[in-house]
Amino acid sequence: MQVQTLVVGLIATNCYLVACSETGEGIVIDPGAGGKRILQQIRQRGLKITEIVNTHGHIDHTGANGRLKKELQVPLALPEKDLAIYRKPLLGLSFLLGRPVPPDRLLREGEQIAFGKQVLTVVETPGHTRGSISLSGSGVVFTGDALFAGSVGRTDLAGGSHSLLIRAIREKLLVLPPETVVYPGHGPATTIGAEAMNNPFLR
Repeated sequence: MQVQTLVVGLIATNCYLVACSETGEGIVIDPGAGGKRILQQIRQRGLKITEIVNTHGHIDHTGANGRLKKELQVPLALPEKDLAIYRKPLLGLSFLLGRPVPPDRLLREGEQIAFGKQVLTVVETPGHTRGSISLSGSGVVFTGDALFAGSVGRTDLAGGSHSLLIRAIREKLLVLPPETVVYPGHGPATTIGAEAMNNPFLR
């Protein structure tokens, strides 16, 4: 599995281009902004994108959905429990960019996202929003705004719950092998083991 990180938008969101190294098929995770730049990287690398995936419904993770969907002609996948936040401008902050493009697929716990010979499994990790998900497989996990290096997601926005977030991290993420690489929605990559040992929010 190949992972390329593109830092996009005003609050430095991590957009990920994740591809199968054997087939060149891949997905885009959290295209929050910078649609032109994301498309340039996809074309430069010759990737065959099969799906756009959002880890939750906030605009800083969904802002370039419309442009990518139009240009790439691929389906958009969104957590089912975040559909309300995504659709309502004040909740998802999408009033900044207008009406969001509708998703083609709603994701639930245990569903799989396949591209080439790679598979990522949907893990529901609510707390930052009601429907936040992580994507786990092949020794990596994309955690959106649930778990960061040395921190956790904010829980003071609509649908947020600190207790629910900590529980989800402990029960769904910290059970992964310690060497699992964590690719968060903001900031540098880390590992499950490093966060289990050093993250002050998880002690």
